[in-house]
Amino acid sequence: MSELPLDYSLLARVGAKSKTFDAGEKVFLEDDLGTGMYVVKSGRVDVVTYGAVLENVRAGGIVGEMALIDDGPRSAAAIAAEPTEVIAIDKAAFLELVRAQPEFALHVMSVLTNRLRRMNKQL
Repeated sequence: MSELPLDYSLLARVGAKSKTFDAGEKVFLEDDLGTGMYVVKSGRVDVVTYGAVLENVRAGGIVGEMALIDDGPRSAAAIAAEPTEVIAIDKAAFLELVRAQPEFALHVMSVLTNRLRRMNKQL
């Protein structure tokens, strides 16, 4: 995935908070209620469903973005593959980011589209 097109200071200004996870610790689990998305600041997050790793998300990548679009349950789990720091973005912060930097919304849509295309190829 391409790097997130904004700086971390903007994330802090909209109230996004940093969280750290040890290797093997869950960021979220499949079917959890989705309350926001995460930007990986350092480390790596594995996106997992039915025991299969769908994607390795590294610094600058995002996970959990679907929760901001449809308020549905998580479609996969996100597990820290190594010591990892993420920035948690709730819906209010997301909307503020989109107002401040509209390209951010295009980036999120690009990530969603690329993931969908990759899954279609696997089918």
